[in-house]
Amino acid sequence: MGRSWLNQRARRPAAPAGQTPQALRAVLRPAPRQIEFETAVLHVRRHKNGTPSVHPLSGRELRALRRLKRESEASPFVFVSERGSPFTVAGFQKLIARAGEKAGFEFPVHPHMLRHACGYALANAGQDTRALQAYLGHRCIQHTVRYTELSPERFKRFWRD
Repeated sequence: MGRSWLNQRARRPAAPAGQTPQALRAVLRPAPRQIEFETAVLHVRRHKNGTPSVHPLSGRELRALRRLKRESEASPFVFVSERGSPFTVAGFQKLIARAGEKAGFEFPVHPHMLRHACGYALANAGQDTRALQAYLGHRCIQHTVRYTELSPERFKRFWRD
């Protein structure tokens, strides 16, 4: 199966990857019932007292998950290793570190950086801070404003030339 198999399996968990081993386990081990193929949504359970939410799945993500479901043996886990066991936190951390090296980063890359990148990208795209708070599962808005404080994009529409 090789690297292409691993890349296929690693695509979806990279997006919402969390900061702690417990959060990573939630990302890597969603129960199949958390994915609703008919309505294209993912029910996200949070750790560390975060707020659960429902995230839409894009057409590309939905197709990838359907393909993964078709090509995999029946399992209580969505993401499994080549041996059929649940994808581990250590395995995912190594996968992200290798991807960072391959991309040419001069510093070690870890999964929580993906969460920050997601927050900053959404803030820079002009997403509302409250919506960003709900998307990231923060109970306290102070944990979300860090993504908008550093964004010069939020001032672009203040004045028109």
